[in-house]
Amino acid sequence: MIIKELKQTSQERFTLYFDDGSELKTALAVVTDYFLHSGLELDDSRYREVLNASTLSLCKARAMRIINTRAVSRKEMRDKLVEKGETPENAEFCADWLCEMGLINDRSYAGSVVRHYSAKGYGAGRIKQELRRHGVPNEYWDEALTEMPEQDDKLARFISSRLTDSTDRAQIQKISNALYRRGYSWDQIKHALYNFTSEEDLQ
Repeated sequence: MIIKELKQTSQERFTLYFDDGSELKTALAVVTDYFLHSGLELDDSRYREVLNASTLSLCKARAMRIINTRAVSRKEMRDKLVEKGETPENAEFCADWLCEMGLINDRSYAGSVVRHYSAKGYGAGRIKQELRRHGVPNEYWDEALTEMPEQDDKLARFISSRLTDSTDRAQIQKISNALYRRGYSWDQIKHALYNFTSEEDLQ
């Protein structure tokens, strides 16, 4: 195959047009590494090298755009790249590459997830669900959850904003169920409700 034209499409991107009518999107690093230019002939082996290098380089660029938007876990990065059409192999490589550079750190990301959802008033049970949903490995959960602040004030505000009749068992049960869905244990809920109801109302 002969490169008929090498066209720059952006600061870091190029498109190779071949004499057989095919084209290949690539990156500046690949152009310079392989000394690509118009009129260059590539045999099948060399073309595959350029193809693989191009897809990996573009995958790296996509991964950098993702990580520059917001923090993600290694698993989230891998899954997002595959969803965008990258090969699983390139997605795995790029996720590991970002981890090696320190741009992805599942341990610190676990802490940020805990802080974010505890600030929203969620309990440990719900936060664990979020850690799982965000692809944070289980090995970092316990350490991150130790940084979770006391939720007594948030529980009290939640209850006081919804409880209008401390003797209404149906209302108490509805509030209890809502707090349970937010990730609090029944013991935490019962303890918090003591300040608003009599012990008999909680039986």
